[in-house]
Amino acid sequence: MAQVAFLGLGVMGFPMAGHLAAKGHEVTVYNRTAARALDWTGRHPGRHAATPREAAQGARFVMACVGNDDDLRAVCLGPDGAFAGMAPGAIFVDHTTVSAEVTRELSAAARELGIGFVDAPVSGGQAGAENGQLSVMCGGAQADYDAAEPLIAAYARICRRMGDSGAGQLAKMCNQIAIAGLVQGLAESLNFAQRAGLSIPELVEVISQGAAGSWQMQNRHATMAEGRYDFGFAVDWMRKDLGICLKAGDEIGAALPVTALVDQFYKDVQLMGGGRWDTSSLLARLKG
Repeated sequence: MAQVAFLGLGVMGFPMAGHLAAKGHEVTVYNRTAARALDWTGRHPGRHAATPREAAQGARFVMACVGNDDDLRAVCLGPDGAFAGMAPGAIFVDHTTVSAEVTRELSAAARELGIGFVDAPVSGGQAGAENGQLSVMCGGAQADYDAAEPLIAAYARICRRMGDSGAGQLAKMCNQIAIAGLVQGLAESLNFAQRAGLSIPELVEVISQGAAGSWQMQNRHATMAEGRYDFGFAVDWMRKDLGICLKAGDEIGAALPVTALVDQFYKDVQLMGGGRWDTSSLLARLKG
């Protein structure tokens, strides 16, 4: 069992830290809104800290799941940042979806301090985090990954090292690129079916068993058909992720025409007031 700090208790981080505590690890949590950390310690064994530095002191592993590049820098750097509290040989594991650029920046800063760094973005949404069934894509030194993987297994269905620092974030970009097109295709299909007068449950039962089947179809068709989007991975966060993908695509010369188009469709959803809706809300845009 390890002494672990977990930074960031959003819809993903809260249950992920809980899985670590349930496995018997000694967990200290930090959250920018202290009430959230108090809520966590009221439900799980462990303690909370006032700063990332305090949470990280004495920890063999520090896990983070925050919002964006700037949030990650804020919990890592500075006098109250986690790096200031970590001892040489400790390992920082970042589950945030951020740019490969900031990952390499922070990995280099950690290396100068003798700290290991693993970028480990996740896929599977809130349900995957709560059920301990996330897919985790990692980048970093092999030895750091090997040390961290048994802890990550507390909330992962699959965990793989994709390469050196930044490779996990690049793999997560591939994940989001694939999802963007899938959700738009599903939205168009369901909109077509409803306008044609087809039964959505019967339609999905048939086509999900063939080449059209996907996780999105299986898990989102019913709520989409009912017009329910007040859950899941928010449009605001998806646009953040797709922005990262489009910037990286420009840098490496990878054309992303469908991703760019769907990103604009999500902008339309934001203008409809759906920034916090689930990403499956692309169907709401088609209904007008």
